[in-house]
Amino acid sequence: MHGKQFQLFWERKGFRVTNIILCGGNGTRLWPISRTLMPKQFVKLFNDKSLFQLTVERNSKVCDSQFIVSNEEQYFLALDQLEELNQANSRYLLEPIGRNTAPAIALACMALDKEEIVLVTPSDHLIKNEIEYKKVLKIAKVLAQENNLVTFGITATFPETGFGYIEAEEFEVKAFHEKPNLETAQRYLDLGNYYWNSGMFCFKAGVFLDEVKKYAPLLYKSTSIAFKNVSKDKLMRVKYHDMVSIPEESIDYAVMEKSNKVKVVSSNIDWSDVGSFDALFQELPKDENNNTLYCNYISINSKNNFIYGKDRYIATIDIEDLIIVDTGDALLISKKGSSQKVKEVVKKLQKTTELHNTHLTAYRPWGSFTILEDSLGYKIKRIEVKVGKRLSLQKHFHRNEHWIVVSGTATVTVGDEVKLIRPNESTYIKMGEVHRLENQGKIPVVLIEAQVGEYTGEDDIVRIEDDFNRGEYKK
Repeated sequence: MHGKQFQLFWERKGFRVTNIILCGGNGTRLWPISRTLMPKQFVKLFNDKSLFQLTVERNSKVCDSQFIVSNEEQYFLALDQLEELNQANSRYLLEPIGRNTAPAIALACMALDKEEIVLVTPSDHLIKNEIEYKKVLKIAKVLAQENNLVTFGITATFPETGFGYIEAEEFEVKAFHEKPNLETAQRYLDLGNYYWNSGMFCFKAGVFLDEVKKYAPLLYKSTSIAFKNVSKDKLMRVKYHDMVSIPEESIDYAVMEKSNKVKVVSSNIDWSDVGSFDALFQELPKDENNNTLYCNYISINSKNNFIYGKDRYIATIDIEDLIIVDTGDALLISKKGSSQKVKEVVKKLQKTTELHNTHLTAYRPWGSFTILEDSLGYKIKRIEVKVGKRLSLQKHFHRNEHWIVVSGTATVTVGDEVKLIRPNESTYIKMGEVHRLENQGKIPVVLIEAQVGEYTGEDDIVRIEDDFNRGEYKK
C-alpha cells in the first residue's frame, strides 16, 4: 500500500491515537545541565521550551490524547510544564522504580482499549521536520491498524556509533543490530538500508500485549499483577513491591527483535536524541564564530565552542572546539568529540556528592527552592511557594529552621499554633517540631530559610501529611 492508497485508507478509517510519552531517564550525558531531579527532557533549552513540551506540542497535533509514564518527581515537573501549554487532561502512570521500556509501555497499554492505536515516543527527542513527521506517522498508523508493530528507522546521515541500527527492505525488518564500531557504522551508511533505531513505536495496545505475552511471558505475568493493584483513574501509581518483581527489559529485547509482526517506516524527519553536548551543539543557535549564543559570553579569537552559562560571565581567548558548561555549582570543560565521557564523571560524583542529583534550584509540586549557601552546620535557601499550595506537614531531627518572609503572606503552622507571617517578619522552628508552610494569598510567597544543625540534607524529613502523596507507594 503506497502513496494515494495510504491517503484513501487514512481518510476512510477514523483512528483514535494515544501518545504514550516515556519520561524516564536522567540524561547523565548532559550533566551538569541535566540532573536526576531535573533531567534534560524538562530543561528549557529551545526558545524557553523543554524537549518534553516540544514532544507534547508536536504529537498533540496528530494524537487524540497523552498518556505520560513517569516517576514521582518527574510527574510534578510534567504537570507544571503541561499547564504552561494549557494541556491539563493527560493521564499519568507513575513508576516507583524504572524497569526499562517494555514494562512501562505494557502497563500503559493495559489501561487502554485493545483496539486503541498508541504512538510511543521518548520525551527527550527533537524532531524539526514536522511535515515529513506527519507523513511517516500516517503510514505507521495504517500499518498498525493492520495489526503490525511499527518502529521508525531514522535515515542515517553519518556513521554514528552511539545508536543501534535496523536493517530493512521497504517496510520489512531484516534484523536489529547493536551499536557498531566506526568501520561497521560506515558500512551501514554506504549500504543505505540501515537505519538508526529511534526508540519510537506505533501499534494497537492489544496487539502489543499479545506479543509480550507470547515472547516475554514472565514480564507479561508480573506486569499484569502490578496493573491489577493500580488505581484506575487519571493518576495511576504502581506499588513498589509490584514494580520490583517485573523483569527489567527493553521493548526491543522483549518483543521487537523476536516478533514476526514488526514493520519499519523509514523516517527522514531531522531527528536528534540530543544525547550528548556534541549533539546539542548542532541544534542551538550560533554567533558569527560558530560559538553557541550566551548573553554573558565574551569571545576573543575563539570559535566552534559550546558555551552554556546561567548568570556568570564566561570569557574565552584563543580557544576552539571546546565544551564549557557553567551551572553555578559545577563547571564542565571538555573537548568536543569527548562529551560521551560525561557519564564517567557522573559515576564519580555519585560516590561523594549530590551534584548528580539536584541543581542549586530544585522544583517541588508546591514551588521551588534555591540554595544560596551550604556549609558545615548551616544552609541558606530562597523558597517560593505557589498560590494555593502548601508544603507537607513535617518535622526534622537534625536541624532548626528560621523563616523570614520577603514577599507575600505565609500561613505557618508550628505545633498547635497557626499564624500569618508577613514581609519582614520571621518565625523559628525547633528541631523535632511539627510544622507547615502554606500560601493562601494571591501572589507567590517568597521567604529566606536558614537551617542550622549537624545535618542539613534533604532526606532529613518526616512527612506526617502531604497533599501530593509523595513516598506513599515506595518501600
